[in-house]
Amino acid sequence: MLNEKMLGLGTASSAIRQLFEYGKARKAEIGDDKVYDFSIGNPSVPAPKSVDDTIKNLIENEDSVLLHGYTSAPGDLNVRSKIAAYIQEKSGVEATAANIYMTCGAAASLTITLNALANEGDEVILLAPFFPEYRVFAEKAGFKCVVVNCREPDFQIDINALSSAINKNTKAVIINSPNNPTGVVFSEETVISLAKLLEEKQKEFSKEIFLISDEPYRELVYGNVTVPYPQKYYNNTIVCYSFSKSLSLPGERIGYIYVSPKCKDAGLVFAAVCGAGRALGFVCAPSMLQRVVAENLGNTADVSIYNKNREILYNALSEYGYTAVKPDGAFYLFVKSPEKDAAAFAEKAKKYELLLVPSDSFGMGGYVRISYCVSTSQIENSLPSFKALIEEYK
Repeated sequence: MLNEKMLGLGTASSAIRQLFEYGKARKAEIGDDKVYDFSIGNPSVPAPKSVDDTIKNLIENEDSVLLHGYTSAPGDLNVRSKIAAYIQEKSGVEATAANIYMTCGAAASLTITLNALANEGDEVILLAPFFPEYRVFAEKAGFKCVVVNCREPDFQIDINALSSAINKNTKAVIINSPNNPTGVVFSEETVISLAKLLEEKQKEFSKEIFLISDEPYRELVYGNVTVPYPQKYYNNTIVCYSFSKSLSLPGERIGYIYVSPKCKDAGLVFAAVCGAGRALGFVCAPSMLQRVVAENLGNTADVSIYNKNREILYNALSEYGYTAVKPDGAFYLFVKSPEKDAAAFAEKAKKYELLLVPSDSFGMGGYVRISYCVSTSQIENSLPSFKALIEEYK
């Protein structure tokens, strides 16, 4: 009677969400300050003041009917033009409103893009570790998922392993940099090597292979790290972007799809994106939020707070004996489990009220993800628990 696959997804939420809900229940039992919830990537740093100022200005000075009314299905033309101009300025690659489709965040961007590309028998490659919902989105679109592990310990793309995985059925590869869950930024050398490989494979199999770049953390980087723009190096690139993390607006659900004009038959690719958006009901993203983000391009929440959290947590855990790659971006620490079974380690961590996400659902075992976009005080207060936990393994 019901779609069994959808029933299964609805009755068994992701490991991240399950842990998040456990944390809420546990906090109700013993108090918020006694539970150290590192489960979900929900920014604790407020949106920049410019966002609130823009919202206030729009409400006070714009026609209410127009402000809250429908835009065109792909989004407001002026908003799309501003976003395109920003992309072109930053990346050096041409962009116009005709390349931009406004969405309800990166989840909608990815879902639309995958549905625009998938045909029966197509495969999409996921580079592990990866955001667990990639698999859900891709399989619902009709893709078969092929998992390729990134190389350890730096978690750059393993080009040789990827080369072996690409075949005549490969339609797309998803990359995510800065990465969730590792915080790793793919270097320019990595991106150039990836582009070269995909070009070679396109020729070998006489078909287009699309690079889908999921970029909600692009602006969240530390020090002098830069995030390469993949469309500079590879023509068949589609970017899925969200303002949830950069502007601390996860609940507002606003983002976009950018189809590189260098894509083969870019106009048709964009038309397929529009068609998928229509079929899925993802048309006319929130009107006022479109206007808000267009006035805040390049602005970010206070990244220095995340950097402070990163330094405190990474340095302390390293001192205690944990092993992790120091992240260059995003707000996650990917920590090697001191025992082979990461789920068992995460379960043991609950004794110390530490909520850590085991890496199995990210497509790779043996690690836990710590989301440090929490208050600095939570991190500082949690350190004795982290120390006590690792002592059990010494």
